[in-house]
Amino acid sequence: MKFSVFQVSRKGGRKLNEDRMGYCYTRETALFLLADGMGGHPEGEVAAQLALQTVAAQFQKEAQPVLSDVSGFLSAALLSAHRQILRYAMDRGVTDSPRTTIVMAVLQDGQVSWAHCGDSRLYLVRASNLLVRTKDHSLIEHSMRHPAEASGLPTTNRNVLFSCLGSPTKPVFSVVGPVSLMQSDRVMLCSDGLWSTLSDDEIVFELSQKPVDLAVPDLVEKALKAGGENSDNVTCIALEWETPDQVDSIHSRVSTDTISEGVFASTLQAGVLDESIDDMDEAAIERSIAEINEAIRRSAVKKS
Repeated sequence: MKFSVFQVSRKGGRKLNEDRMGYCYTRETALFLLADGMGGHPEGEVAAQLALQTVAAQFQKEAQPVLSDVSGFLSAALLSAHRQILRYAMDRGVTDSPRTTIVMAVLQDGQVSWAHCGDSRLYLVRASNLLVRTKDHSLIEHSMRHPAEASGLPTTNRNVLFSCLGSPTKPVFSVVGPVSLMQSDRVMLCSDGLWSTLSDDEIVFELSQKPVDLAVPDLVEKALKAGGENSDNVTCIALEWETPDQVDSIHSRVSTDTISEGVFASTLQAGVLDESIDDMDEAAIERSIAEINEAIRRSAVKKS
């Protein structure tokens, strides 16, 4: 398995950069991750880090050296990350749990599959054409896909998300794939700090005209410039797929051909899975959510 990869995260005009990203791989499969901790809630950076570490730990556990069920892994790992964040909030008795978006992609058998929750996006570009762009879990994207329901949505704050990890409600998320990859296909994961200031056409042009180690920093720089002094944090990780017979490239290339069966490589700390989280049944999960909701309600009553 061969791919070229490049990643950048830059702090915009915010006090903190709550974005997190990374990738990990074995000999035969690779996982790419990006999370954007949500402002307006405490410790967004913690939620993003917990999400990535939980998913990476699950990947390390299951990729031996391939995932037996990629879609099943994506769904289970995303929900495990959600529960880990809820457990973190419960253990500290906080009245408002940390929250984050997430987007993740798995490369295996020459195919890509992905999952996302919130408005961090995945783009799949082939030969200057946009094949795929994930649809945000936001009111505005929902109204675009379901215009008949748009009249019932509020006219303001349509960019507000209706799903994320760490929310007291069970997350709505999407799992897609597998999609077969072709030579030089580009897959990009990014936070809303990038796509909110650049059009899809601009993104596709940059990705298709340059190698990823040039396209990614150029896209990030353009997004920061377009966002001005109040720019959001901008985070992006992109890869270019190489078919097995492709000659070696010189830019940011990863080849798993020479690593042995048991090797797990990662650019992020995988952490240790809290097995009790995955052992929680649905009733226990609902009780945990109810406790957080009740804590939030009591806090609101005291403030009033």
